Amino acid sequence: MKYLSTRAAATDSTERKRFCEILLEGLAPDGGLYLPESYPQVNDATLLKWRTVYHEQGYAELAFEVLSLYIDDIPAADLRALCEKTYTAAVFGTGEIVPLRHLENALYLEALSNGPTLAFKDMAMQLLGNLFEYELARRGEELNILGATSGDTGSAAEYAMRGKKGVRVFMTSPYGRMSPFQQAQMFSLMDENIHNIAVDGVFDDCQDMVKAVSNDLDFKRKYKIGTVNSINWARLMAQVVYYFAGYFQATQANTEKVSFAVPSGNFGNVCAGHVARMMGLPIDKLIVATNENDVLDEFFRTGVYRVRGSADTHETSSPSMDISKASNFERFVFDLLGRDGERVKALFGETLAKDGRFDLGNDPAFKQAATRYGFESGKSTHADRLATIKDTFERFGVMIDTHTADGVKVAREHLQAGGPMIVLETALPIKFAATIVEALGREPDRPVRFDGIEVLPKRVTRMAADAEAVKAYIVQHCP
Repeated sequence: MKYLSTRAAATDSTERKRFCEILLEGLAPDGGLYLPESYPQVNDATLLKWRTVYHEQGYAELAFEVLSLYIDDIPAADLRALCEKTYTAAVFGTGEIVPLRHLENALYLEALSNGPTLAFKDMAMQLLGNLFEYELARRGEELNILGATSGDTGSAAEYAMRGKKGVRVFMTSPYGRMSPFQQAQMFSLMDENIHNIAVDGVFDDCQDMVKAVSNDLDFKRKYKIGTVNSINWARLMAQVVYYFAGYFQATQANTEKVSFAVPSGNFGNVCAGHVARMMGLPIDKLIVATNENDVLDEFFRTGVYRVRGSADTHETSSPSMDISKASNFERFVFDLLGRDGERVKALFGETLAKDGRFDLGNDPAFKQAATRYGFESGKSTHADRLATIKDTFERFGVMIDTHTADGVKVAREHLQAGGPMIVLETALPIKFAATIVEALGREPDRPVRFDGIEVLPKRVTRMAADAEAVKAYIVQHCP
């Protein structure tokens, strides 16, 4: 299995790389994102086998089966051991790992937030931490991880990497824009290999800093900079597994189709669904649910991809989706445009940088977003979130967080007669307690291990939105 950049020319095969090469790299040298040269195809016999594997042997073995199609430079026995080490009841609180809960009619909720930081990001990040430690030990090297978070990625990365040999984490986040619980999860960590940087700006400023540092190839090589953001293919690849697990729980036979509604900001979570669908998983629709920052909804409605500046990025009650530059979106556009890397490079590397937007509305390929690739979209507001949280709790006794509420609200708008609609849960409600209180008049349940976390001592450095400043900080803290 070889990987190529979304900005690679079709005639250029010199930059094709294997999995362990891109595992530690993040962005490709040309600024693009890595994807496999082709998606491995899963036929009915394999689906039938995997259905049995999941129900009889569990999630870890299913993960091994799926990941084996993408990773051929780690011995099978080692890869299986890494999956078994990652996906355990001790780590995720339940042997089912991603249990499916029926809400009503054809509507289901797939629980992805049973991990150490109570967010779906743990599903991939826990594996990534183990992969990093394994590969760095095999090479005898170290890695400095530079990341950006709007809330959940940062804590998931830090909890996955804390204490890992050969790894340091430098995590940027927008100052004052996360919930108190999210901040406390990150800033209360005192591990020597964890560094939190609060940036004066919004998430997109943090993301721009990470990309700027990654694009400085000399600095990146000298200080061994890697990434855990969803631009890292390994993270997105790990997320593909729970689409298969959700499908096997919601159906009895491979002739059935399901749809997934996915709360979306950076497009990584739903992009994993796109990959699963391209592999042959019988997915009908992939529903992109946004909040007031509706860049993705606008694209799927009109074909216009228009990023917003800091001043136009709304601060909402589903803050992990307060994003106006969806990094993973480039992967989908690459497929949408027939894997034309030169055109993708022109759109994302030139047109978007110059104009802040591009328009595919009149391109024949745009229609395929819905017809061939199954994408639809919708938008949710603060009032919608409050109403959905209240309705879901009162009718089903199920408390959902603000982002999951965005998914449920938009899912209901796209329900059709026929197959199941699975909403991907994104986090537990305690991470957004203020909005839960506003909706329900009561505090959400809190896992005992997080009692009093908001008042713990904090270790964090505040910084301007300046890539040179973060470089200087990395240099200062690397021996």
